[in-house]
Amino acid sequence: MLPRPILRFAQLTAVTLVFCGQTFAQSLTPEKQTALEAVDQISSEIHLMAMKLWDYSEIALMEAQSADFLIGILEQEGFSVQRGVAELPTAFVASWGSGGPVIGVLAEYDALPGIGNEPVPHRQPRADGMTSGHGCGHNLFGAGSVGAAIALKRTMEKHGIAGTVKLFGSPAEETVVGKVYMAKAGIFDGLDGVLDWHPGLETQIRNQPGRALNNFTVEFYGQAAHGASDPWNGRSALDAVEMMDYGVNMMREHIRPTARIHYVIPSAGEAPNVVPEYAKVWYYVREADREKVKEYYDWILKIAEGAAMATRTTYSVTLITGVHETLLNRPLQEAMQANLELVGAPKFSDEYREFAVELQRSLELEEKGLDTEIKPLADEPEPVSGGSTDVAEVSYIAPTVSVSVTSAAAEIPWHSWATAASHGTEGSVAAAEVAAKVMALTGVDMLTDPTLLERAKDFFQEKTEGKPYESPIPVDQAPPVPKATAKK
Repeated sequence: MLPRPILRFAQLTAVTLVFCGQTFAQSLTPEKQTALEAVDQISSEIHLMAMKLWDYSEIALMEAQSADFLIGILEQEGFSVQRGVAELPTAFVASWGSGGPVIGVLAEYDALPGIGNEPVPHRQPRADGMTSGHGCGHNLFGAGSVGAAIALKRTMEKHGIAGTVKLFGSPAEETVVGKVYMAKAGIFDGLDGVLDWHPGLETQIRNQPGRALNNFTVEFYGQAAHGASDPWNGRSALDAVEMMDYGVNMMREHIRPTARIHYVIPSAGEAPNVVPEYAKVWYYVREADREKVKEYYDWILKIAEGAAMATRTTYSVTLITGVHETLLNRPLQEAMQANLELVGAPKFSDEYREFAVELQRSLELEEKGLDTEIKPLADEPEPVSGGSTDVAEVSYIAPTVSVSVTSAAAEIPWHSWATAASHGTEGSVAAAEVAAKVMALTGVDMLTDPTLLERAKDFFQEKTEGKPYESPIPVDQAPPVPKATAKK
């Protein structure tokens, strides 16, 4: 792989860097300078990875091309790779170095179904017929994380820094599956610190925990009959689903404002004149912490039982996956905030700035363009908001820190065709380059400043009360891998 010609960071250090009103040109250590140079040196590879992953746009647990592509780049760089970890064919661990500290870097690369779009600022299906798309920016995520891991490896190599860097290729984040089963299998055990990032609409250190989650299905089994001739011989599984859903919707009046409950009905019968003997409902239950999720989950299971009794059907429950809320780590947050301010917000091209405005115009939104302001790190964690992430499981195994970097136009709908189009443009890759630099610098801090990891571990122990990680899913439950991708 041949990197494109770039202005090396060494030239930039001749210019005074201003950070919070102070001069920081002299405080950039040789190790950190090397890390920044390394990201610049692989700029073309980061762009290539981001665009290739966007082309593939493979959905959860189907990311075979995406995983193979990233593995090839890491192996060429000298990483040893373990494929198919935790019974997940598209999961992998790429390692370089030996001994401690052991620093983990999380990478994701799954897309979302149904939101594929040409990289244009209006609704237009992809010319290649691909219907899925990177509306969450995981193509940038995977590229930036691999870039950070390579930069850390090259920095360690050049300066003789002891330790190990591990890049975790984790599939199926969109279905909140990959890291859950990897965590249950012990894949993240032995880490001293973990680096993570995510594309977004703002640039800031993650400082709110998100929501814990249970993702489960309830299947009802009845008796088919003719809907007109002999309905008395039938027992409707669809009636059971509808009764359950009605009960849950009545429940909403009595749950906390931080809770979120949503569902779809994947199977509801085949024809109106046949009493449905099978129906299935799929639920997400979210709350501010794991204990509250358990409380509501148990309540909903009682509603399911009541619906089965009322309709004379039977039922089964499958807990597909579950996660905790994210455990924030203040010492690592502060270290990463300093590095984010040192690197600065993404410097987007004029073309991408215009793309953002045109996209907002197309969506009839205020034409604000891209939010490039770096948000300060608040003194306390922010209120719970948003959805859930399987990164949370890693945060209960080792101290974990995450940064969000602006990658798309302000206030456009996330998980949509608009973000899928945005993340297919070369201009959006500036976010991945910033993320790679911020993670690489924070990784250097972890490797060269023992007191940082000590403080991070002390904070982690205090918050977990020294309790070992406990997976939300049954010990003997295998991951929900589609048969087409399962190991033969």
